Amino acid sequence: MKKVFLALIFAAACAFGASAQKFALVDMEYILKNIPAYEMANEQLNQVSTRWQKEVETKAKEAETLYKNYQADMVFLTDEQKKKKEEEILAKEKEATELRNKYFGPEGELYKKRQSLMKPIQDDIYNAIKKVSDEKGYQAIFDRASSANIIYASPRIDVSNLVLEKLGYSK
Repeated sequence: MKKVFLALIFAAACAFGASAQKFALVDMEYILKNIPAYEMANEQLNQVSTRWQKEVETKAKEAETLYKNYQADMVFLTDEQKKKKEEEILAKEKEATELRNKYFGPEGELYKKRQSLMKPIQDDIYNAIKKVSDEKGYQAIFDRASSANIIYASPRIDVSNLVLEKLGYSK
């Protein structure tokens, strides 16, 4: 009997604690679309990425051209000349691969550029969300844009516009 009574008290305490929690949603895609600095940073990243991609493709085409020329001239070359041409082709392919990794690798230039441009914007958004959470007393604020598990949420709990106001962009 005592265990049942303690279990009921524990269940009531959990229910009471759960009902006191407040949460909200933000739509990061919506917020980011309404920040001009984000759009400019995105455009800058696209331009740099396109330029670097062309540079990598040029190196790869040079290697491909060397290989095609090698295939066409292979019957006329001595073994020593073949080996020299093969080494030249491999060096050019390696150069293209290294350039691709330098620009687009996990710790590449594009990653570093994205971090330098986006990190300040993301930090500002995080701080604005934290301020809204502190002011309104939310225990958790979820991002509806990145969560596939949220099927429906009332627009009343979306605080995206409040976050934009904290960032200085009124809607």
